[in-house]
Amino acid sequence: MRVDSREPVSPFDDRLELEGSIETEWRPGVITGGVLLGVAVVLVALNLRPAITSVGPMLGEMRDDLGATATWAGVLTTLPGLCFAAAGLAAPLLARRFGVGAAIASALSVLAVGLVLRVIDGPYVVLGGTLVATAGIALANVLIPVVIKDSFPARVGMMTGVYTAALQGGGALGSALTPPLENAFGGWRQSLGAWSVLAVLALLVWILAARGAGRAPVAEAGKQGSGRSLLRSPLAWMVTLFFGTQAFLAYVVMGWLPEVMIDAGVSKGDSGLLLGLISLIAVPISLVVAPMAARAGSQSAWIVGLGLFGFVGMVGMMVAPTASPLLWCVLIGLGMSVFSLALTVIALRARTGEDTARLSGMAQGIGYLMAAVGPFLFGLLHDVTGGWTVPWIMMLVVFAAQMTFGALAGRRRFV
Repeated sequence: MRVDSREPVSPFDDRLELEGSIETEWRPGVITGGVLLGVAVVLVALNLRPAITSVGPMLGEMRDDLGATATWAGVLTTLPGLCFAAAGLAAPLLARRFGVGAAIASALSVLAVGLVLRVIDGPYVVLGGTLVATAGIALANVLIPVVIKDSFPARVGMMTGVYTAALQGGGALGSALTPPLENAFGGWRQSLGAWSVLAVLALLVWILAARGAGRAPVAEAGKQGSGRSLLRSPLAWMVTLFFGTQAFLAYVVMGWLPEVMIDAGVSKGDSGLLLGLISLIAVPISLVVAPMAARAGSQSAWIVGLGLFGFVGMVGMMVAPTASPLLWCVLIGLGMSVFSLALTVIALRARTGEDTARLSGMAQGIGYLMAAVGPFLFGLLHDVTGGWTVPWIMMLVVFAAQMTFGALAGRRRFV
């Protein structure tokens, strides 16, 4: 194997194995895949949900301590989705200007600062700190698929599965460990602020792992990418609508499913456990299904197959929620596991890292806007109709759309 003898031109330059060639060249803006980088990706993923999921168990205590209103709580829980959309659209521009490695390091720094900032003062500072923290999360959300695409070209499915499993696991840890942390540290501020330690750890490991990934010059980035707007690409829109519909469904399930089950007679404790089960199911599915689907010529059958499980689970929850809530939640959890395939499709439908960043930014930027609308529409339909049937019918329509867009996005084509 011939290696270019040129030294990296910046602290973040590294090597890229060219597709279809045994040669390895130094390429600015690309991080060489390896064990340490894999560990760094997992640590980054573990940080992408606790800032959000840790708030739920503490929300009542935060409101009491801060004297905040229900409107304030609604804004606090809506901010992440809106911020994911806005910052996600900006991520490709930052990556092109500073490089993927430096952009992710900056995202982790912003996340750590936001986690500390939001626990040092009153309700508006909490909102501001949450905005800062979720901006960091949004940047990393978009850019990690680029790292997987460029740095692990032969293991896109496996690394996407590992990344997704770590992301889901981090979300579960955020909600499960924050109450014990409150007991240990003596308050909600300390327990929420403690998650900044994990962000700093991820930042340190990322700096070590990504040394060698530099800022790609604009000319180089222009050569690699197509130069045309993805907004004019039908395939990019199929990927975006697939990502957006699955995010829409996931946000509604996370926000409303416990309330639906409690209203049907399921205890509050059991409804919380069942919601946690839905999240946990995604971990093994991500580790197993995403690599298998990535190796297939098309991911469409996998997307539709998982979607059918979720569709049946939602029908059961609509028609007979207390007949077998465990079964319905298992089926819904299988359907929600399509998130790993949504990320896999983003990586597989682009030929280059730059196009992956652009597609990831478009899909997640627009997709999370769709997700932010979901819980509001579900609640509005419930208020207007006085029941859950019409909201569930809306969910079934969106699920059908998700499977349709997913089947189209899963075919082996490139933006």
